[in-house]
Amino acid sequence: MSAVALPLAAARRGVRATQEPAWVRLTLIGLALAFLTLFLFVPLISVFYEALRKGVGVYLASIVEPDALSAIKLTLIAAAIAVPLNVVFGVAAAWAIAKFEFRGKNLLITLIDLPFSVSPVVSGLIYVLIFGLQGWLGPWLAEHDIKIIFAVPGIVLATIFVTFPFVARELIPLMQAQGSEEEEASAVLGASGWQIFSRVTLPNIKWGLLYGAILCNARAMGEFGAVSVVSGHIRGSTNTMPLHVEILYNEYNFAAAFAVASLLALLALVTLVLKSVVGARAATDREQDTKR
Repeated sequence: MSAVALPLAAARRGVRATQEPAWVRLTLIGLALAFLTLFLFVPLISVFYEALRKGVGVYLASIVEPDALSAIKLTLIAAAIAVPLNVVFGVAAAWAIAKFEFRGKNLLITLIDLPFSVSPVVSGLIYVLIFGLQGWLGPWLAEHDIKIIFAVPGIVLATIFVTFPFVARELIPLMQAQGSEEEEASAVLGASGWQIFSRVTLPNIKWGLLYGAILCNARAMGEFGAVSVVSGHIRGSTNTMPLHVEILYNEYNFAAAFAVASLLALLALVTLVLKSVVGARAATDREQDTKR
């Protein structure tokens, strides 16, 4: 066989390997759709059905009820604080890890992944042991009338902890793949650190940064375990939307529980749409850069 025929034969074998018979493809697609229908579409539809089953009036009344509004407000406050802080931390950590070599780099990467390996309930318990009344800092905090556990600060801290890997973990591989040649060239040309970041680094990571912020926001609004431990479940004060849903469901107030749950489902759907849009824009930018 000639030298030209060998690559052609290998290419044909590669094409055949990815072209399964029609029945195999249809079976796999059918299994995927059946799985999505059973575990995603049916539960999602049932949430909205149960929320609206007693009418739009009951649905709206459940959402504008004072405790529900307080839960919505607290959820938005926690996300509004956690997401910007995690964006700053994620960019700084990713830049340090991707662009520099230093002692403790592997340790920093491990610590970033910590919330993925630790149960949210355990992380909430750690905050209780540190800031609770019987905790390490509890007596000092009580003496100075500073309340963290069973208050908004504790909820914000727990939310920050469980969400801080998302932005960093999205940016680290992206910045490592891009390398540091452009930043080094800018530094040689006399650009300052802020100019390098704002005009070179940030435009290159903007879609990855937005992608990570969207995922971070989704997790912040839907977090249950860690927030449940530090909140105290005080109605109208320290309940977020997931906690409010649990309380309503335990009280057999199913219409109100599903009404608030439908808001979380809508937030999830909006997150998926934004995630898809950002992914498509990022892919388009990559194609344009490749053509250049």
